[in-house]
Amino acid sequence: MKQLCIITAKRIYLKLYIKYMVSARCKTAVKEELKKLRLHFMVVDLGEVEIMETLTLEQREQLKAALLISGLELMDDKRAVLIEKIKNVIIQMVHHTDEMIKINFSEFLSEKLNHDYTYMANLFSEVQGTTIEQFIISHKIERIKELIIYGELNITEIAWKMNYSSVAHLSNQFKKVTGLSPSHFKQLKDKRRSPIEEIGNAKSINKVKKPENG
Repeated sequence: MKQLCIITAKRIYLKLYIKYMVSARCKTAVKEELKKLRLHFMVVDLGEVEIMETLTLEQREQLKAALLISGLELMDDKRAVLIEKIKNVIIQMVHHTDEMIKINFSEFLSEKLNHDYTYMANLFSEVQGTTIEQFIISHKIERIKELIIYGELNITEIAWKMNYSSVAHLSNQFKKVTGLSPSHFKQLKDKRRSPIEEIGNAKSINKVKKPENG
């Protein structure tokens, strides 16, 4: 388990990194497990937790076991922690903000995580078996599916919201990933979507989805 101590005004906070913590449901599950262990948390965010105590070995094992039941995992490898941070920045940007970042994403990510982008990109590709760019595209397509299902925006508005240069650009990328045009997807009775934690892994990206007949 990765542990980082932060000293603030003579108080020590322990930072923990948690894998697959990508939604409000995950954050709620983590808070509940911390409360059960009588651990006081200052911050519970995507992939990160700050608590006011240090963990005993027993508490660490109890927390690790409890989180595994919820599909979450405490992390201790520095490279794995960085990769999870990259994923969480992308997930936050695509799924939990009103607008996509309009600036160069590589610069944004480097500033956000204080690492050279080339290093992060190479590490991500080596470990994940896919590129950061492909990971972003996979999440953007899943977010577009969500917006289509909600039905509050038309495809032109979705293209603008998701920072595509045109509707044609969005449609081409959507079809390349899903095998369907956005309009075809909208007409499907069974609009299949993927859990956030499964989006963008090499297996899901390489899987070719064929258009359904009819």
